[in-house]
Amino acid sequence: MSGSGNVHLRQMARQDVAAGMELVQAAGWNQTEADWNRFLDANSEGCFVAEAESTVCGTAATIIYGHQLAWIGMVLVHPDMRGRGIGTRLLRSAVEYLESRGPLVIKLDATPQGRPVYQRLGFEPEYEIERWKLTATPSLHSAPGAIPLDDDKPDIEDVIALDAEAFGASRSALLHSVHRDAPEFTAAISAEGRLLGYTFGRHGLHADHLGPWVAEDQEIARRLLETFLDRSTGRCLIVDCVKAHPFAATLLGSAGFEFSRPLTRMVRRAVQSGRRSGLVCAILGPEFG
Repeated sequence: MSGSGNVHLRQMARQDVAAGMELVQAAGWNQTEADWNRFLDANSEGCFVAEAESTVCGTAATIIYGHQLAWIGMVLVHPDMRGRGIGTRLLRSAVEYLESRGPLVIKLDATPQGRPVYQRLGFEPEYEIERWKLTATPSLHSAPGAIPLDDDKPDIEDVIALDAEAFGASRSALLHSVHRDAPEFTAAISAEGRLLGYTFGRHGLHADHLGPWVAEDQEIARRLLETFLDRSTGRCLIVDCVKAHPFAATLLGSAGFEFSRPLTRMVRRAVQSGRRSGLVCAILGPEFG
């Protein structure tokens, strides 16, 4: 990319997904075309690209969960175009769009490099997240009681209802999409008719990604993690765990994962209430929350 010429912003279109994937690859990220399409399916008018000389050089995408919570993700700028304020312009467009939709709590997950940019736009730290990676899947057997969700097993709607409690907003359409693409990673554990924990997962560009990973206690969490490990065939595995969680990082370390990098969950406007956040061992991913 030459880096010359004026940069203008516009809404993202389906034909821009290929350009978005080029930015993902340039950044070494793990997202796929399916992830871009999830944003466009949910909220195409809230997805933006920056364009210079008819070439996409930056992106930002938004998604709205329910009536209170919105997310900003996929904030990318081509390496040759960084340092020119393009990311800030994209973020401002995303925030302005979301604010036009009403009094939404707006959240995102920031890298250490991005955190100062977000703070200048009114985002404040909420809590810390740690990315953990495993480069070789250990030999494990399916954990008893971790039940794959299909037509003959527990209803996925029960899982999605518990996710709404843990996350603080319903993201039904998104989780249905994740489940359709990788049903082998969707699992649940229940006892006496009560759901105790669940997982979803995705096949990324470079790694299989576990999340969300939600459990009521350490044993449930361990069994769900082992089931994910057993079902994954990826060269690399990724989990974005909540740093303050009492046992998530311990379980990951025991399974051979190693700490990779920090992230910070940041929030703009009011703090949402009604979450059962203590159940969350790991998030869905920084792009989706």
